[in-house]
Amino acid sequence: MKKIFVVDWCMLFTFITTTATGFGMHIAGHNAEHWIWEMWAVIHSLAGFSFVIVSIMHIQTHIGWYKGWIKNGLGNKSRVTIILSLLFIIALLSGIVLLGINGINTHVGLLHYMIGIVLTIIGMGHFVKRFSILRKSLK
Repeated sequence: MKKIFVVDWCMLFTFITTTATGFGMHIAGHNAEHWIWEMWAVIHSLAGFSFVIVSIMHIQTHIGWYKGWIKNGLGNKSRVTIILSLLFIIALLSGIVLLGINGINTHVGLLHYMIGIVLTIIGMGHFVKRFSILRKSLK
């Protein structure tokens, strides 16, 4: 299997893990003991870190797309992918800020959560559009 497809499958796994633990942490913040929220926060941080590492690899395997965007402008580039990339950067930066503060019930935490929801929805669309290509990589 080509490296690009291995990275893309890893991207899907880390995306699902990061999303699931983010929602778990949010739910725990509403009706669970604080230590349970902290457990979710640690797991989400580890999943998020894994997602960032795989995202860097994903960007590297698609570097031509990004170079074309920078060199030639938007042109016929997917605006959804551009929005997804920008939201990822915002989510990453807000997640880094949250590492330095107690993120529960803060404005930064809420911003990170809301961006995460939008990122999840757009990310799922990004994946669904490419699923047939990715599925063929298993053959």
